[in-house]
Amino acid sequence: MSGSLFGSGLRVQAAVKRKVFVSYHHGGDQAYYNTFSNAFHDTYDVITDNSLEREIDSDNVEYVMRRVRENYITGSSCTIVLVGKDTHARKYVDWEIKATLDASHGLIGVRLPTAPVSAQNTVTVPGRLHDNIQSGYALWVSWADITGSAQACQRYIEAANAKDKWLIVNTRARRLRNG
Repeated sequence: MSGSLFGSGLRVQAAVKRKVFVSYHHGGDQAYYNTFSNAFHDTYDVITDNSLEREIDSDNVEYVMRRVRENYITGSSCTIVLVGKDTHARKYVDWEIKATLDASHGLIGVRLPTAPVSAQNTVTVPGRLHDNIQSGYALWVSWADITGSAQACQRYIEAANAKDKWLIVNTRARRLRNG
């Protein structure tokens, strides 16, 4: 017998385990990263916790950006930004989003329960993420929605990866300090 395992000639293909990068404020939202990573480690290759402040000891912006691209973004297909109370003011989160957009990867913003909601029912997000939510490139979902099930998370990641690349807005100057 040659060829396929099935008489019909169908081929079996293993599901691709997508690699996702999770960007977040390490000082404030580590518990949410841990929960996400533990919940989806069988479904996704979640890039491990790498605090850039500890990992890359340099004030050279270009060097740090190259390290972000090479060590964290390259090989992933999507970046998930966990948006908590102070995420909007973190320079490395901005740099990770910039590197994601430079690589034309999918982008998802996730509103954490710790993100304060204003009287106008708005949440403050990193500026570069906001630009791409407004353009229609980035998805904006709640923590409950994305962690509801592996299938829901997968649908969001696939939808983010399918977005038209011409929607990317990546024109802001890099944030140079934490707020």
